[in-house]
Amino acid sequence: MSSDPAKVPVSGTKDGDFRLSNATLHRLPDQIRRPAYDRSRVTPGIVHLGIGAFHRAHQAVVIDDLLAGGATDWGIVGASLRSPETHDALAPQDGLYTLAVRSGAGTNHRIVGSVLATEVAKEKPGQLVARLANPATRIVSLTVTEKGYCHTPQTGDLDESHPDIVHDLQNPGTPRSAVGFLVAALARRRIAGAAPFTVLSCDNLSANGHTVGRIVTQFAALRSRNLAKWIEAEVAFPSTMVDRIVPETTEADRAAVSSALGMTDAWPVVTEPFTQWIVEDRFPAGRPDFAAAGVQLVSDVTPFEHMKLRLLNASHSALAYLGYLAGFETIAAAMTDERFAAFALQVMQDAAPTLAMPEGTDLAAYSASLLQRFSNPALHHRTWQIAMDGSQKLPQRLLATMQDRLRLGLPIDTHSLAVAGWMRYVTGTDEQGRTIDVRDPLAAKLKAIAESTGPVAERLAPALLEVEPIFGVLGADPRLRSAVTGALTKLYALGARQAVQTFQAA
Repeated sequence: MSSDPAKVPVSGTKDGDFRLSNATLHRLPDQIRRPAYDRSRVTPGIVHLGIGAFHRAHQAVVIDDLLAGGATDWGIVGASLRSPETHDALAPQDGLYTLAVRSGAGTNHRIVGSVLATEVAKEKPGQLVARLANPATRIVSLTVTEKGYCHTPQTGDLDESHPDIVHDLQNPGTPRSAVGFLVAALARRRIAGAAPFTVLSCDNLSANGHTVGRIVTQFAALRSRNLAKWIEAEVAFPSTMVDRIVPETTEADRAAVSSALGMTDAWPVVTEPFTQWIVEDRFPAGRPDFAAAGVQLVSDVTPFEHMKLRLLNASHSALAYLGYLAGFETIAAAMTDERFAAFALQVMQDAAPTLAMPEGTDLAAYSASLLQRFSNPALHHRTWQIAMDGSQKLPQRLLATMQDRLRLGLPIDTHSLAVAGWMRYVTGTDEQGRTIDVRDPLAAKLKAIAESTGPVAERLAPALLEVEPIFGVLGADPRLRSAVTGALTKLYALGARQAVQTFQAA
């Protein structure tokens, strides 16, 4: 990846001198869809924290549709908390970028114009706080990933010892964390007598709205008890369920998109045709007409959130860890092996009894659609990408189902093998003895445990199960310890491919 996406060289374009921007929209080929509205008349009403590929493939597209329908005051200002890459790529493009929707039938290209400006939080934190505190900002949405909330995934509480939280308490005017920015801006609005914005988390957290509300209130209480009481009473934190598969954009993706456009787009987004967004309808400060863009507004998103976490995300993680160990670079490649496809389906089927869905929900049909989506040959969704930050993902994706199945007296063999895959993966060495680039907030701790126990399942599994931020009290359950240790023993003895095969045979 180029260190300066704004200057990334793109081959195959018709004219390398042209860069996607407001000024060059008219040069696009006729078949390329572009914003069907006057962007100069749009004003921002949403600030989005964590403006990565996922947001630009999903929420920003919904807002783009609504702007095309006549809305003018719901434009987006996107903020990156750490990396300047997105800002550096999109600023020369006036915030414009290409959405490339890929399927076996081909690729459809669309220019999205809902992002009006971008900021880099760490470069000008005070400027972002002011933007959030501006009464024109009525919604602050987030896709900062699970680790971006500085919390303990097993409990859902704020991690008061997190370095960013410690910094933000000492430097409230120049925060680093998403939580710190939210509270700094809300405190300013409270002092000014301005109404608070709505906080809209779109991340894969269990009960994401309730969880983020708790984390924000806990952080605020460390600053001021009265501020915490005001936030608890006045700020809305609706929960959401967001579903769209968005692989990491590659150099080849940029080249292909730029070739189709006839000009350079340094930061396109690649995704699948399927998209779904379910949102609890609690927006005291107002909201766009989400329903007009296909968003499903509900009073309680919990069952849909559990469905996605325990069917889609759980099977995705299982395929990621075991598939990576088996040598599959992508999810689609793993799905070409019928043993792995069957295992992914079994993860979903084992999760189904733990779900309480509204009447009429067809879990079998949803599972079948997931298998089809995972098999999309046009999406290069790397197992390594999905395997990132497993310590933050396991509690809601796999462990919650295991806990419920144990409560119901049901076996947990399927999910135990998936957890064993994670354990084998985080040792940092694959089945061929090659180093794995483990990206995880607890990577150093997990590696130290693996080095102290060695590759011996009877020592490694119990040691990892004692990592309280991941497993909590569940890690002490003898039924879970036995099942996971047995699965890891099989994984070490047979390798991922054979372990999955014997699992199916059993």
